[in-house]
Amino acid sequence: MKTAVRRITRSQLLIPLLALLLLVIFNLIRDPSFFAIKLVKDSYQNPVLQGNLVSVFNRASELAVLAMGMTLVTSVSRGQDISVGAGATIAGSVFISVLLSGPITWGLIIAAFLGSCVVGVMVGLFNGTLVSAFKIQPMIATLIMFTTGRAIAYWILGGTSPVVSDARLGYIGTTIPGVPIPTPIFVVIVCAVIFALLLKFTNLGLYMQAVGSNEKAARLNGINVVRTKILAFVIMGLCVAVAGTISVGRMGTVNYDTFLWGIEMDAILAVAIGGNSLGGGKFSMVGSIIGAYVIQGLTTTLLAMSVPSTALPAYKAVVIVLLVIIGSPVVKRGVSQMWAKLRSKDAAPSIKEGV
Repeated sequence: MKTAVRRITRSQLLIPLLALLLLVIFNLIRDPSFFAIKLVKDSYQNPVLQGNLVSVFNRASELAVLAMGMTLVTSVSRGQDISVGAGATIAGSVFISVLLSGPITWGLIIAAFLGSCVVGVMVGLFNGTLVSAFKIQPMIATLIMFTTGRAIAYWILGGTSPVVSDARLGYIGTTIPGVPIPTPIFVVIVCAVIFALLLKFTNLGLYMQAVGSNEKAARLNGINVVRTKILAFVIMGLCVAVAGTISVGRMGTVNYDTFLWGIEMDAILAVAIGGNSLGGGKFSMVGSIIGAYVIQGLTTTLLAMSVPSTALPAYKAVVIVLLVIIGSPVVKRGVSQMWAKLRSKDAAPSIKEGV
């Protein structure tokens, strides 16, 4: 059984690792200095690491966190949450509104983060209830929040985009004095460890894969399908709050029109590139995280090649479509059949020789 699980995991990680390898090889050929990392001083004379690799790991932080939550949602609901960008805008607006309520202290920052988590859970609970209790297709159910989320965020801050200027807030989105590695990278590591422990020491992952694979069988085996689906969306809501907090820490404000705009599509693609089936069932959390870094690595590579930012989606779409096609069940089945035929041909002469 363990051997079978390891075999499935390896097959799921094949596509994201292959995509990552191709990106590395392409940049090594194009410009080896792409991988250069140097230690410089920022405007406050604090040492910080600088380079394209650092930028990839740093800028992909929000996407990586959202991809983890999207993996669970996809697995259990056999659909996707397209409201994560709008939900993060709401969470970020709550975060800022709490910070504006008084003098900024670490206590107030923690309270603001907890407030954004509560709102994120409420958004997840709303989406999860529509999907599980009312049997609405996930993409349609989350379309409601996708449409209204940014308007709700606009209402929370009274139609303004206040800027919060405080060094402690900047520690969340940039670096901590004396620590050259960007803080968002540590946030992703913490989230990944929490998910790893959650999946290792609880039956959460098993239940979600069971519901996503065969809902009726899961119900007959005593799994509460409604509760399991809602829990996945609630966890997604917490990931949304974390991503919103990181982004506010970077910019110090919330722009309702551009705040994490389009990140929901990148999160879904990260799950797909990670070797996960968008039709639910078994999943690889590691694959989704790698998928997030592949997407950001592709973006950073294109920017380094002086591709206009307006043209980025078109270039990314071509590459991502190729990766998704390569990882599709049809292509995988064709490759497996071809490999089986080659092996059978190689085995035929040896059989005759033995005779």
